[in-house]
Amino acid sequence: MIKYIKGDATSPQAAGPKLIIHIVNTLGAWGRGFVMSLSKRWPEPEQYYRRWHHDRRAALLPKRLDGRLEVTGDFALGESQLVQVKPDTFVLNMVAQEGLRGGSKGPPIRYPALAMCLRHANRYANDLGATVHGPRFGSGLAGGDWEKVAALVERLVTRPTTIYDFD
Repeated sequence: MIKYIKGDATSPQAAGPKLIIHIVNTLGAWGRGFVMSLSKRWPEPEQYYRRWHHDRRAALLPKRLDGRLEVTGDFALGESQLVQVKPDTFVLNMVAQEGLRGGSKGPPIRYPALAMCLRHANRYANDLGATVHGPRFGSGLAGGDWEKVAALVERLVTRPTTIYDFD
């Protein structure tokens, strides 16, 4: 079950390990939406995302970079990148947005890719013993329907999940 609160998803309100999840695009673009708040707080999620996008292949990235990074595969829809930003806080960059704008294929969110990424999020959260946190990802710049996104979260994420509505 998702808990909704007013606040900042980059400042999760929970004790213990925390996993912040959000959607990134296939173009390597990072400059609008929730990612701006992430970058203000920690530079690593953006740095590692851009490097992963540039290198494209997981094989070119160390599986663990100073103990702070893990990727699920080559840069592609449905893959995820885990970045440790504090000893008890991790950010999951989930590649579930194709491009930046809607067109003949509809909005840029890709629900099957998001489902794969949420399975990664669930695995990481379980491995870390973490609660899951995020904004209403997928329903802003990605153009998705929050009800569809929330239904996927409810079905695929078994850890306690908090979604933050920014004041």
